[in-house]
Amino acid sequence: MPESDYLAEGRRTAIRPITQADAVEFTTRARESRDMHSPWIFPPDDARAYAVYVGRLIDDPARAGFLVCERGGGSGPADGIAGFININNIVAGAFRCGALGYGAFAHAAGRGLMSEGLGLVLRYAFGPLGLHRLEANIQPGNEGSLALVRRAGFRLEGFSPDFLFIDGAWRDHERWAITAEMVGEKS
Repeated sequence: MPESDYLAEGRRTAIRPITQADAVEFTTRARESRDMHSPWIFPPDDARAYAVYVGRLIDDPARAGFLVCERGGGSGPADGIAGFININNIVAGAFRCGALGYGAFAHAAGRGLMSEGLGLVLRYAFGPLGLHRLEANIQPGNEGSLALVRRAGFRLEGFSPDFLFIDGAWRDHERWAITAEMVGEKS
């Protein structure tokens, strides 16, 4: 991936917009990661589902989809996809907020790549995208996801019973949030 396509770069990762051209690598990684993702998330793992998923991210101005790419020297190919982070339900005006959805792929899990990638997305969201607040709604038992937002500086704001319909049932979620000021305090 040419550096000019990256929106932000860190020491080991970079972020860029998700594209239809990423289908083969993304769906391969999603299939390899099924056991790790279940029962929390179910990213598209075939070409048809991926086309629909990415089409929504690209066509809907209330969404932004990013790939966290590992920059050379890792266990996979240079600039390979380590995970994904989406900002959904983006609202402008006085609210300037969005809701995060994300997932690491198994080959990249536990290596700090998503932590760095999330930091890049936060800076991009609170910079060029002009947002003020991001929320992450996480099932209480999803320890990996909870650890990621804690490391990034999110604060626990509440509990939402029966919040999202996932894997055949309404699931409770914890509501975590971060604001632009909180990211600035960490710098």
